[in-house]
Amino acid sequence: MESVSPAQPAARGRHAPPPEIRLPLQRERLLRAAAEEFAQRGYTGASSASISRRAGMSKATFYEHFANKEDCIIALFEVAASVLGEAMADAARGVGSGDATERMRAGTRAFLTTLSEHPEFAQTLLVEIIGAGPRAAQRRDQILQEFADILDAENAAAARRGLIPRFASPYDSFAIVGAITELISRQVRLGEPEDMLELAPVIDRLIAGVLVPVDS
Repeated sequence: MESVSPAQPAARGRHAPPPEIRLPLQRERLLRAAAEEFAQRGYTGASSASISRRAGMSKATFYEHFANKEDCIIALFEVAASVLGEAMADAARGVGSGDATERMRAGTRAFLTTLSEHPEFAQTLLVEIIGAGPRAAQRRDQILQEFADILDAENAAAARRGLIPRFASPYDSFAIVGAITELISRQVRLGEPEDMLELAPVIDRLIAGVLVPVDS
């Protein structure tokens, strides 16, 4: 998401841009404001009114884009997950396909770097979404499974080329994603370690441990 100023009022009347330009900009401003509200106040403390005020818009505009606060945090969660996925994919492509271990390391560091650069998104993605209602919980489960599926497909492709051992079970990739999620969630909540990138070698060892062949 590009940088915008939530305090800047939206243009109105004959100076307002057409809907195809105005609506995406409004939604982006509302999502950025929501990320800041959820990070500062928590999901429970934030409201459609506080998000609208931070975005410099009316509650009516908020409800043009979102049915309620839960709908808003789900949309924000999906944006954050998409940004993370793109960053990890770009990092892996930069390494190439010949070194499976380095591809995973590059993806891990892109994941951590993106979260550390957008702490308000990290708060939503890893902490506030958990208590945001049943639809939010269901979407979180789906997104985590999607990340696990991507990791499993990456492992399978590398294993077919003899570059890396194949995961021992279909649950290994989800175990890795779940462990990483909890590890980083703890860092976001407690600030330990201070630099999120210090977790990179921990994650490397976690993945390496799962990849050790199991004796039959």
